Amino acid sequence: MKIIDSKYVIIFISLLMGLNSYAQEKVQDPIRLNQIGFYPNASKVAVVITDAVDSFYISTPDLKNNVFSGALGEIRSSAFSSKKTRIADFSSLTKEGTYVLVVPGIGQSYSFEIKNKAHDEVAKASIKSFYFQRVSTSLSEQYAGKWKRKAGHPDNNVLIHPSALSAKRPEGFIISSSRGWYDAGDYNKYIVNSGITMGTMLSAYEDFPTYFDEMNLDIPESKNDVPDLLDEVLWNLRWMLTMQDPDDGGVYHKCTNAKFDGMVMPDFTKLPRYAVQKGTAATLDFAAVTAQASRVYRKYEKIFPGLADSCLRASVLAWQWAVKNPNVEYNQGAINKQFDPDITTGAYGDSDFKDEFSWAGAEIYLTTKDDAYYQSVLTYGGSAITLPSWSNVRALGQYSLLRFNKTLTPLAQKDFDERKRNLFAMVEEWIKGLNQSTYQTAIGQSKKDFVWGSNGVCANQGIALMYAFQVSGDRKYFDAAIGNLDYMLGRNGTGYSFVTGSGDKTPMHPHHRPSEADGIVDPVPGFLAGGPNPGMQDKCSYPTSVADEAYLDNACSYASNEIAINWNAPLVYLVSAIEAIQSQNEKMK
Repeated sequence: MKIIDSKYVIIFISLLMGLNSYAQEKVQDPIRLNQIGFYPNASKVAVVITDAVDSFYISTPDLKNNVFSGALGEIRSSAFSSKKTRIADFSSLTKEGTYVLVVPGIGQSYSFEIKNKAHDEVAKASIKSFYFQRVSTSLSEQYAGKWKRKAGHPDNNVLIHPSALSAKRPEGFIISSSRGWYDAGDYNKYIVNSGITMGTMLSAYEDFPTYFDEMNLDIPESKNDVPDLLDEVLWNLRWMLTMQDPDDGGVYHKCTNAKFDGMVMPDFTKLPRYAVQKGTAATLDFAAVTAQASRVYRKYEKIFPGLADSCLRASVLAWQWAVKNPNVEYNQGAINKQFDPDITTGAYGDSDFKDEFSWAGAEIYLTTKDDAYYQSVLTYGGSAITLPSWSNVRALGQYSLLRFNKTLTPLAQKDFDERKRNLFAMVEEWIKGLNQSTYQTAIGQSKKDFVWGSNGVCANQGIALMYAFQVSGDRKYFDAAIGNLDYMLGRNGTGYSFVTGSGDKTPMHPHHRPSEADGIVDPVPGFLAGGPNPGMQDKCSYPTSVADEAYLDNACSYASNEIAINWNAPLVYLVSAIEAIQSQNEKMK
């Protein structure tokens, strides 16, 4: 047997280690695109992580029929890592079909479709995810499929927490507070987060009623004469109405366990539930939602007699409480020092209520046309617009004022031009850097975008862009909104389509108790995962801390992989708005 010199063994091992290191550094899924598809006559963009290849082509999935070829764009450098990207633009390909994008020497993409109604199923799934979050009811196999489950949290014996006791609701007082949606991956219900969620969902209906009127979500109410979106929203609205103290109009901050449940199914947990402290933010969010609901459900008076009137009365009563109590902060730490039991579930604490006064004032004004309420909009920020979040809801009122501009009283009408300017000033900041950004998206041009719930930021940017498009008719805003939808469906730093069940590479282990505890491999579909978050507050072991890649598909990662109704709601708006406008364009041809 021939003996090999030891120095050659060392060299050989070194080469193997070098190859292994190269393999580890090689980018996974180097072609990033919307894994669902594209519209025939809309923008179509993919991103290739490379600085070495110059061309690409589009082929059928069997690679036997090439239908398009093109040159990759100039090299772009990531602001957050050493990655280099190039853009593959195939917008001029309009033939419907199923395709893959191929880059010689790099590989091929996941398959995608070019067709009308390209995102209709994503829209439906994103709305039906709220059905899967219903509290106080079982989900039958007829409507939930393999994700059927038993009812949890009847919430018909909710204790008034010591922080919320009053003369007419003393210690031991019980209310019924059933229905509603589980807020996120946990099993509690929060008025503040329901506020922005409901406002966004109701706005989607007010902006695109025809699209939703024709939609069938296959939920228990689908055969009635009410759009399924509004049937679903009503499930949460009914709960919100139970959270108002009828004696004074104040609204409890949340309906919750004292502490979070474990990773169990909802019927397993039997912990006591509490209605915790009234607060200014919760009361004003409630006032805004119920005023908007009064407008929307007025059309369905025969089916829901008295609902619209009840909502408006509740809204005005809540407003009056907030005016009398303008600075009641929900401070969970302070509450726990005073009262037992300690409450350690989501705080949703906020100490600045100017945006809530502005939003509630706008919605009540639009429903009543009483200029006294619009005066509050002027007092608390005028026509200023900033990207909305659960703690900053001013933009929701501004969007509604833009929506109903033609029916405003003169006092509000005079601010229309300034309102438009403020909207365009915000979105133009994203547009001007679009063609230099790594993934050619509005999202991701600043590290500040990658916060807890960065995909919610992405979806809310998309909504703002859609309003800019609807006000101006300028197609660049619409294309940028599609770009942000593309981001959430795969054109991003992780290569994930962040909507469960939509695409080839999607979250399989979201921080969502039913998805983890039900014993089913696939998570509940239609949920938008939180997205990259370099803050990594959950202390899990992330694959990277790079801002636009700091994501972990593991139930441990509540900071990047939890789901939440306030992230899903803007996804509902964005994808539905895009579908509605595209469908209208097709009908006009």
